[in-house]
Amino acid sequence: MATTSALTSALTSALTDALTVTSLPPAVTMAANATQPEELEDNTTYCESLVAFRTAYSPVHGYVSLLVCAFGSVANALNIAVLTRREMASPTNSILTGLAVADLLVMLEYMPYALHMYLPVGLSRPFEMRFSYPWACFVLFHANFTQVCHTVSIWLTVTLAVWRYIAVAHPQRNREWCGRETTLVAIAAAYVLSPLLCVTHYLALTISSGEAPVDGDGNRVNDYNKSDHNVTYYVVDLSKQGETMVDINFWTYSVLIKLLPCAALTALSLRLVCALLEAKRRRETLQGAAKSGPGARRGADKSRQTDRTTRMLLAVLLLFLATELPQGLLGLMSGLRGRDFFEQCYSRLGELMDFLALLNSGINFILYCAMSRQFRTTFRAMFRPRFLDRWMPVPQRSQSDHNGHTNHVTQVTQV
Repeated sequence: MATTSALTSALTSALTDALTVTSLPPAVTMAANATQPEELEDNTTYCESLVAFRTAYSPVHGYVSLLVCAFGSVANALNIAVLTRREMASPTNSILTGLAVADLLVMLEYMPYALHMYLPVGLSRPFEMRFSYPWACFVLFHANFTQVCHTVSIWLTVTLAVWRYIAVAHPQRNREWCGRETTLVAIAAAYVLSPLLCVTHYLALTISSGEAPVDGDGNRVNDYNKSDHNVTYYVVDLSKQGETMVDINFWTYSVLIKLLPCAALTALSLRLVCALLEAKRRRETLQGAAKSGPGARRGADKSRQTDRTTRMLLAVLLLFLATELPQGLLGLMSGLRGRDFFEQCYSRLGELMDFLALLNSGINFILYCAMSRQFRTTFRAMFRPRFLDRWMPVPQRSQSDHNGHTNHVTQVTQV
């Protein structure tokens, strides 16, 4: 019957919404028909090619996301352990610690969601258990909590760029403008103001319910004639009563949470590169006047350290832009084109964007190890097995005699 067919189609769409709720993009990723593009009132469709992509990627999303979350959780925990050491104390490292905490919270919370929604341990459960009211409450918490933590991470990344720009462009004001107290206030502001910035996100979400036919084993069926009984299911959806709030959330998400930070980071990154090149030119000019001696060596060491730190932070910023800018542009298009564009384009890329955001949150550890000698040294000192110290080379030390000559003393190993 036509009525039954229409009801089945609507139910399938609602359940697809529940299966593709995504936390890092706005609100939830909803209403992506897995087989056919939705027809709009003006017969316009968007992103038809993404149907096949989402169908192919969705089965592996849970596995790759869990791998990234497992690695990222350990990596961010190690980041926190290393960056909070006394010898690592600095305003920049304090911001990186706050960033690692936010990223760690995102990954820890995402793992049970991925297990339940994408992996056999969750998919094998009876339909009524998978879409129970307590689980819908968790998904609602998941969507809001991860959005807040990700917003904290975004604005701490912006703060990091500002701090580094001041350190390079205005070194004489660095201690005054970016001291310990100012840094702690900036970190606290990111954690306090981000939940307020996401208020429209909370109001745009709701829990909706419906009836679904299931067989004797509790599995959902599409044919009511083959059903044993009906069960009530609960899913997280965009609010139907607050259409205006949903539209406001699209704009808040795309502009304030995504595009504005991306624009700020782009401008700061360009200014940072220019300031770095100018500072390097000045150092080379000064070193040209004193080509030898301890002062020249210290200047060269400082130059290399500054270059390494700035390269590391630029890598963090560029990775952030590659992850967040596409989300912001798609969110902006959703605000301009309406919910149909969101459902047909954004939602079909929601899982991929989740994965990229998780990857961005977990890869900083690799960047620190690759680009920060101080981080590597502290990490080795903390986690290297002590019995290896017997075979580790002793650092070279220098002794100067009364005539100013330097004698180098080196011991290769300890046995």
